[in-house]
Amino acid sequence: MLDALRISLNATAVFGFIIYMAVAAVLFVLFQFIYTCLTPHKEFTLIREGNSAAAVALGGSLVGFALPASNIIANSISVVDVVVWVLIAAVVQLLAFAVTSLVLKGLSARIVRGEMAAAIYSAAVAISVGLLNSACMTPSA
Repeated sequence: MLDALRISLNATAVFGFIIYMAVAAVLFVLFQFIYTCLTPHKEFTLIREGNSAAAVALGGSLVGFALPASNIIANSISVVDVVVWVLIAAVVQLLAFAVTSLVLKGLSARIVRGEMAAAIYSAAVAISVGLLNSACMTPSA
């Protein structure tokens, strides 16, 4: 009975985990870097200054990116497959921010001023787009 409860980890599975986790971490950091370079405001400066709106907006975009990325990793056939589809997910998230900026004229300035309503809407759009993006990247049965 104890043998049935044991989880066996072989070297291949551990190596695969390490590779996929490292690739995911690099892609996550890369997305965060590109996102913060493309937005007109300086998220990390604002967050260090206690601007909750900046934290909410950035946090929403990161969750919105991680949702499809995690789905891609779970359903991928290779690391190259992960990289290609995660890059597509990143572009979709960046486009979502651009569209949200058009809808909420002056979004960046509103975030700088600490307007939570704009930040929450921006985060909600990013997470919603991430969920839809994730669903669209799920292989059909």
